[in-house]
Amino acid sequence: MTTLSERISQSAFDGSRLRVVLLLDLYDGAQNQFLEVYEHLRKQVSSVPGHIRDELCQSIENPSQWLITSEWESAPRFLAWVNSEEHVASVQPLHGCVRDTRSLRFSVLRETAKDPVPVPASAVFSLSPPGSSPEAAVFGDRSGGRLQVAPRRGDGVVRHALTFTVKPGSEPVVAELLAGYTSPQAQVDANTRLRRTSLFMHGNRVVRAVEVEGDLLAALRHVAQQPEVQALEEAINPYLEQDRDLSDPGSARMFFTRAALPAVHHVAGGGREHADVRRHALFYPAKSGCGMALARLLAGQDEAAVDDPANPIEASTLFQRDDIVVRLLDMRGPLDARPAVTLGVEGGHKAAVLARLLDSAKDGVPTTDQELSRFLARSEMRLITDRRTPDRA
Repeated sequence: MTTLSERISQSAFDGSRLRVVLLLDLYDGAQNQFLEVYEHLRKQVSSVPGHIRDELCQSIENPSQWLITSEWESAPRFLAWVNSEEHVASVQPLHGCVRDTRSLRFSVLRETAKDPVPVPASAVFSLSPPGSSPEAAVFGDRSGGRLQVAPRRGDGVVRHALTFTVKPGSEPVVAELLAGYTSPQAQVDANTRLRRTSLFMHGNRVVRAVEVEGDLLAALRHVAQQPEVQALEEAINPYLEQDRDLSDPGSARMFFTRAALPAVHHVAGGGREHADVRRHALFYPAKSGCGMALARLLAGQDEAAVDDPANPIEASTLFQRDDIVVRLLDMRGPLDARPAVTLGVEGGHKAAVLARLLDSAKDGVPTTDQELSRFLARSEMRLITDRRTPDRA
């Protein structure tokens, strides 16, 4: 059995408060314009569910450097806001006065204040009572004051994904382009390195998952500047459902903002990877408003899976944005050997809960192994390419 100290994990579902740090570098002479934009944005965000407070700070050493810190009742509350179209529209005016930004997000582990009430570990992945709303299952009450239960062990890897759709009928051409491009240089700088890129398709939807050692933003900028990647992006432009012009910074920024598919949960046993482990991806289309609840359900199942030595799942990463949920699995043996385990619905009434959250629930609740196998076949994404950088010597 995997002990908690061995387990590699990252999660938006630990129930703790979230601290968001936004570093900004303003254009010269743009301070007044920035303050006007911030006041408008501050009034908007103050009414967002889960927002507690924010602060605006200016560097005492370089007046062009600014800092916005905000506190949220939980990571899911923040992610629901930052991934919304409302947020995309509200931050647009910032781009005219900000040269560069960097966003950092932290669960609150300890504080020098009156004792808060931590969330019990047993309650982190619990489901809401029957009949309650999906939002209640994800967010719980709004009392706040909760801290991260315990520090998590990391592996020095940042995980992120992008997703977009292509025009129906163009899937074979796009798949060929995505499978055949030349990999960019892996070493970004002394501290940042591309580790792995996995590309999948489900129908006309493309998901590109990346793993980076070091600074994710530096890695993404590095990749975007590589000639081979620029050629690939230009080649797939005619097939995209959402138009973009990568030569226009505003158009490119809008496309990649909407394409972002954040990792909301990752767990791995922490041991040495077996030789027969293969990477798979499953696509879960959630009902409107149920994406976060669905991701939370699957996260709880994966936490239990890596603690069971008989379970074939060695690692799982959940990506979620709005009603799109993608589950990346590193597992031993055939994908369909244990369909309930692979789908994350083993035990109790998990399959029925999953069906309530899925947009495809009209197909019925899969309960038998045969029904689960058919559902798994519909959910499995097609692997286009899985490229790993050789380990350092």
